[in-house]
Amino acid sequence: MSPRHAHRPEPRGHWLLLIIVVSAVAAALVFEGWTTHEVASQPTRRPCTSPMPKAADTGKPVVRIGGGGTVETAGMPDRTVALTFDGGPDPVWTPRLLDLLRGHHAHATFFLSGAQAVRHPELVKRIRAEGHEIGSGAYTGSDLGSASSPRTRLELSLTQTALAGTAGINTKLVRLPLTTQADTMCGGEWTAARRAADQGYLLVAADRPLRKPERGVVRQYSQNDTGYAEANKLLRNRKIEKFATVSEGLGGPPANTPVSTVGRLQGEALIQVQGIGRIFVQAMTWVLGIAGALALLRLALLVFFARSHVRRLQRFRPGAPWLREVDEPVTVLIPAYNEEAGIESTVRSLLASTHWQLQIIVIDDGSTDRTADLATWIDDPRVLVVRQPNAGKAAALNTGLVHAHHDIVVMVDADTVFEPDAIHRLVQPLAHPAVGAVSGNTKVANRRRLLGKWQHLEYVFGFNLERRMFEVLECMPTVPGAIGAFRRDALMGVGGVSEATLAEDTDLTMALWRAGWRVVYEETAIAWTEVPTSLGQLWRQRYRWCYGTLQSMWKHRRALREVGQAGRFARRALPYLFLFQVALPLLAPIVDVFALYGVLFANPVEAIGVWLAFLVLQLLGAGYALRLDKERLTALWAMPLQLFVYRQLMYLVIIQSVVSALFGTRLRWHRIHRSGSAADRLTAGPAGSAGSAERLSSN
Repeated sequence: MSPRHAHRPEPRGHWLLLIIVVSAVAAALVFEGWTTHEVASQPTRRPCTSPMPKAADTGKPVVRIGGGGTVETAGMPDRTVALTFDGGPDPVWTPRLLDLLRGHHAHATFFLSGAQAVRHPELVKRIRAEGHEIGSGAYTGSDLGSASSPRTRLELSLTQTALAGTAGINTKLVRLPLTTQADTMCGGEWTAARRAADQGYLLVAADRPLRKPERGVVRQYSQNDTGYAEANKLLRNRKIEKFATVSEGLGGPPANTPVSTVGRLQGEALIQVQGIGRIFVQAMTWVLGIAGALALLRLALLVFFARSHVRRLQRFRPGAPWLREVDEPVTVLIPAYNEEAGIESTVRSLLASTHWQLQIIVIDDGSTDRTADLATWIDDPRVLVVRQPNAGKAAALNTGLVHAHHDIVVMVDADTVFEPDAIHRLVQPLAHPAVGAVSGNTKVANRRRLLGKWQHLEYVFGFNLERRMFEVLECMPTVPGAIGAFRRDALMGVGGVSEATLAEDTDLTMALWRAGWRVVYEETAIAWTEVPTSLGQLWRQRYRWCYGTLQSMWKHRRALREVGQAGRFARRALPYLFLFQVALPLLAPIVDVFALYGVLFANPVEAIGVWLAFLVLQLLGAGYALRLDKERLTALWAMPLQLFVYRQLMYLVIIQSVVSALFGTRLRWHRIHRSGSAADRLTAGPAGSAGSAERLSSN
């Protein structure tokens, strides 16, 4: 193992931090959703199932329930009106109502929503400063008659906390939401009234609208244009001697009392928490919009450039028919470490190649199994087995270059099998003298299980469709290790395969661009690779890929300032990789939480509709990619499921990789367990595979 990749313990504290952050965000969103009454609670009250007690049904609007269940009622004296306003504070109408009351030297009682009080603390302070009385209208303003006992207590206690933080007071007055006259406190509302009374509240309803104001009334208005007009009309009634608060009209002690320092601090903390939740909701709305727009843009670009790639195949790209056919001999390098499950199938598939002359070099990188022996036992003069102590894949490839006899070098993985014409097709773009490397088309062999189908879709829809776009834009960032062709002098010119990163294929490709070579994609050169069969193996593989890609991007960052072909490559490929493979996935956990928030607290039909629309677009894009790769569309059924498990695993991999890179962690080579299932694909593959199977058996 190279000293550069000496293993250090991987960071783990960030997972605890991630859990804390996501939990805090989820809690803030849940609280914000509940307090804005977007949760699925009753927006209207249920019909009464039983009448209120006769002792309370006296027609008077103020009800006091004693400890023993005794009930007392009261109302305003003659020529006294208690103006009360429900809801709010409202940023538009509350200031207008306060100006109206001040113009008439009148006081009123405002039954405030705790959630609205937290949103507009300056209006609560103004209400209190101008001598008005404040009562509780519950926190969310939803029907308490259908709420549980804990929910009722929470609604009332949070409102008290909100008033403590905004105005420094507690209140003893409460008006049950969605009630008007006292006789509407029946059924479930009477149960809620008793719960409120147990906490020391005085219940305030309103007199019937037909009762004349001069007889003394409690009037109930909303904080809107209608309430403003009605209050303005009543304030001009000359038969009224006094406009008082509820407490003043009853001749009792003030209903608002100062809170302790602890109570005020708790209230201020509540304001901060809801403020953070509100800001986060607003910010995530923008982030979600931007992320959605970028996702749509990426999908549109992939499809557009894939179509452009198809149109230019026979016209502009290197390897067009009027260029000479490349039939030079080829050296194939197969680095292998403990690959006994698949090495024989890989070598035999190469020996069955239609390309007329091959040198196949198997570099055994210190395997502890029979990898080298199995390769040696293949009795063919074209196969050379080189053994070396374990030093890593890059070192093995460099060892192979030393033994290469030919000017064209193909690098392949030891878990991959090849179509008979794959090597010949792969090297054809090298007819153009500016092309230094060619990427082949890697397909998933073991795709029968769900995890394999997910990776199959990713290879076709993600990797291969992106390669078409990268070729059109002339910024191919990676020639995959599974199948890639190179000019030997181009490899020597960049110093061989670098051992500085764990993504040696990406590092090498970027180095070739910076050296002035072009890199293209040959979609007809098909190789079948074996992908991980468990989530643990997939995690290790993608962790190495992502970490190595980050290393390569950082290593070649200076290319962004370079001129010519190297600069164009860097300015096109590196921002794309950073934006779509690093930045957006880092936001994915919070975006998922916010999407769940939309389903639970916003409009679930709209949220699910948006999700389905994105899914349909992705299915269409994936279907187009499958058609281009001549694959069956039946694999699309697994794509919706991919969004729930596979996607989350991928962004967790990216988070781990970014944190590891920031902490300077050095990873060891993560090898996955092989079963040799790639060889089965040649027997059961598409058209042309039967011939492949015959060639393998004949060898």
